[in-house]
Amino acid sequence: MLLLLLAAVAFSTGGYFMKAANGLTALTPSLLVFACFLAGATFQTLAMRGLEMGPVYLFVLGLESVLAFGFSVFLLHESATPSRILAVVLITAGIILLRR
Repeated sequence: MLLLLLAAVAFSTGGYFMKAANGLTALTPSLLVFACFLAGATFQTLAMRGLEMGPVYLFVLGLESVLAFGFSVFLLHESATPSRILAVVLITAGIILLRR
């Protein structure tokens, strides 16, 4: 479970640096994009040993989406409209259902 959490955090952090990279024109954020995605893929690959691909993949993508939304609201000051918040709630419900 820890590896899945680390994968989602790494991927969503990479997404934040994608925004900061300004179309891969800023060197340091651009390098951090690739480093984060490599770390995320590594964590997810290690976590998939002995687990079903579908639920693991969906868990990481779902959690990554929720984290990316949080980053966009709190770090980039993007809007958190009621419909977006509802979408996050639905994604979170889906993640919880995957664990059952």
